[in-house]
Amino acid sequence: MVLTLRFIGALRHISGKTQLTIGYEEGMSLKGLLAKIDQELPKLGKSLVDPHTDDSASNPLILINGREISVLNGLETELSDGDEIVFVPVIHGG
Repeated sequence: MVLTLRFIGALRHISGKTQLTIGYEEGMSLKGLLAKIDQELPKLGKSLVDPHTDDSASNPLILINGREISVLNGLETELSDGDEIVFVPVIHGG
């Protein structure tokens, strides 16, 4: 089964790609996918999940098939064959 990952802005630069197709195991959650990315592409993984909190809330906006994960099941959202996951960096200021 495959997923399509898309990277926007600075994440495109970090990943070195605009888009990546990745295989995954049936029943994998978004959290599992992020762990897989961190293992296979550590530099990118650190940009997607805060290593101190294991939380994506303070990092990129994550969309699955055009829906933000907060309206789904967050990091526990189960992925399906053909899903498109888009990572959009969020700029913080103050």
